[in-house]
Amino acid sequence: MTPSATGNTGLPTRRAVPGTPVTQDGAVTEAPADVRADTRARLQQAALELFARTGFEQVTADEIADAAGTSRRTFFRCFATKADAVWGEFGAHVARLERLLAATRDDQPVLASVCAAYVQVNDYAAEDLPILRQRMALILGEPALQAHSQVRYADVDRVVAEHVARRTGQSPAALLPRLVATSTRAAATTAFEVWLADGTTTLADDLRAAFDQLALGFPALRTLPA
Repeated sequence: MTPSATGNTGLPTRRAVPGTPVTQDGAVTEAPADVRADTRARLQQAALELFARTGFEQVTADEIADAAGTSRRTFFRCFATKADAVWGEFGAHVARLERLLAATRDDQPVLASVCAAYVQVNDYAAEDLPILRQRMALILGEPALQAHSQVRYADVDRVVAEHVARRTGQSPAALLPRLVATSTRAAATTAFEVWLADGTTTLADDLRAAFDQLALGFPALRTLPA
């Protein structure tokens, strides 16, 4: 077969999205990783700003793409849903938590290792805090995102439960690993809520305070008030 509109192999060539690199014969090439990351970042920023201003349910993927200077097709190549644009690179966040837990010392208490990993994985640079506030305000306050949140939280719970199971010789499905996973996540979520509402504390301090309360068994509640 001679070269044609289907390319040298006889298979249809992918049509280029505006701004996508192409070869001389018109075939689409993969964009460099830094270009893809930049596009994802622009889409995330545009989505968060539109959601905060107009409301999650009211904003369309087309509007996000337009605000980011790209196409609807590019949006859906980067994110499967609008909710995924809110959560951003959460998969990488969970993967980092898993690596931190895997690297903990055997002589470190299990609960302390989980709490320390949570604090470390949520150690954001000062310049990243404004967009983090936008993101977490949506995740914690938007009813339409709650079902999606449960799927994401399940990934965190799995990683923590597996870590506790390894350290204790139990199954990840046993009560203790599951309880540690869900209670530490609840403590972290509460710390985020306090940090968002207060405005004067640091996220790291709120996380440590929440985990200290959990680790000590809520010491202020262990005695009857005078």
